[in-house]
Amino acid sequence: MPDMSTSVDGYEALTKTKSLPERLLAFDFGTKRIGVAGGLALTGTGSPQEPISARDGIPDWAVIDALISDWRPVALLVGNPLNMDGTASEIGHRALKFARRLAARYPALPVYRQDERLTTRGARETLSDVHERRGGRLPSLDSTAACLIVASWFESPNWLRV
Repeated sequence: MPDMSTSVDGYEALTKTKSLPERLLAFDFGTKRIGVAGGLALTGTGSPQEPISARDGIPDWAVIDALISDWRPVALLVGNPLNMDGTASEIGHRALKFARRLAARYPALPVYRQDERLTTRGARETLSDVHERRGGRLPSLDSTAACLIVASWFESPNWLRV
């Protein structure tokens, strides 16, 4: 058992002893479209997938079922869109509801949340850089943001489950 006396609630010790999930699926929640990225611990990065259409925040669950079947993730990750001051945002409440629905629908998979402040801005910059270098069809903004959520989580995981 790790010595948890040097950190708040043992969080630091937990992150040092807990191994990262080998594969995960990450979601950048939106009311019309949900960005998706598959993440691999080996690379610490995400791979953009086709975004999922949503109706008022409700996804096509058959598409998520298929993604889970194809990717066989060990965990699911949902971006937590906080306000810049760290308080909960309106869309954040809806993203939490989506995360809870994922947890209920796929009880064998832990569902985590990760701060996603500025990921959309970062995704725009990334896509702009890629377009300047190579042109052609680019991944969706939403799924690129999901990739940034993956990278952020692998760098500094939030182990608190939904």
